[in-house]
Amino acid sequence: MSVLAAAGAGRLYAVRAVFTCLWRGKYFSSGNEPAENNPVTPMLRHLTYKIKSTGPITVAEYMKEVLTNPAKLLGIWFISEWIATGKNAAFQLVELGPGRGTLLGDILRVFSQLASVLKNCDISIHLVEKTPHGWREVLIDIDPQVSDKLRFVLAPCATPAEAFIQCDETRDHVEVCPDAGVIIQELSQRISVTGGAALIADYGHDGTKTDTFRGFCGHRLHDVLIAPGTADLTADVDFSYLRRMSQGKVASLGPIKQQTFLRNMGIDVRLKVLLDKSDEPSLRQQLLQGYDMLMNPTKMGERFNFFALIPHQRLHGRNHQMNACQSKPSPSPVAGFGELTWR
Repeated sequence: MSVLAAAGAGRLYAVRAVFTCLWRGKYFSSGNEPAENNPVTPMLRHLTYKIKSTGPITVAEYMKEVLTNPAKLLGIWFISEWIATGKNAAFQLVELGPGRGTLLGDILRVFSQLASVLKNCDISIHLVEKTPHGWREVLIDIDPQVSDKLRFVLAPCATPAEAFIQCDETRDHVEVCPDAGVIIQELSQRISVTGGAALIADYGHDGTKTDTFRGFCGHRLHDVLIAPGTADLTADVDFSYLRRMSQGKVASLGPIKQQTFLRNMGIDVRLKVLLDKSDEPSLRQQLLQGYDMLMNPTKMGERFNFFALIPHQRLHGRNHQMNACQSKPSPSPVAGFGELTWR
């Protein structure tokens, strides 16, 4: 961040007061990447100009810049129009006056990254670390030794992100997502007033993990500060934070592992039915491979979690039919979060 300091004759000079952050997260920037592995992308140039003008930026701002820069939004527009006009296979994308074709190259990358862009463009995180001086937010700055390289630094004083840290927090660095908190508060308010339910499925944890912010390029882990704009950035959901942001307006269930949720939903029975109906070996193999991907603990079975928000009365049996021999309503189990009764 930039701060103002008085110096002689009443003049004011902008100075940068930050502390280098030696983050211990294994998915963060190593800081030791050789120059040839850190290409100067248009997004990197944009970020360095921005940081030079306004000072270090938050990780949340970095994610929003990288995931929703104009080239990506243009790519989304073209894909939207292509879908609206019938997904014609003879699709041509032409840029007039392209120069070196940088913009067009960025747009083409969006075509292969569209799903991740749409998933992440509105959700970003702030990183906060415990220091001897209290909680300090992690920012992104320009490496003073290498002009085209980014690095993590610590804010010299308190920032608004620290307000989301619980007073009894035991972790020494935490990822917080105010955007997700706003969404959960809105969902909780609507569900408490008008009914309904919300089911959230994602990679996540129940307030136990620290370093989950990471990058992926070509389905491989990628240094989050290297060649910004060429990789997807993501972080696990902290379900304990979502539960806290519901503010008690609704009941929450989970998180539970995807393997457990799908088994409770009857995926084993469903698989058996589909296998019994299939005589084609290739189709049976596809079904078994799909089942393995969803249920295997080393794949998605224990990496994905399910979390639900439901009205309080849903758990207390109100608004449900009463059995003839009962004086109180009997709540039905919430599907997925308990074994199906017919099993």
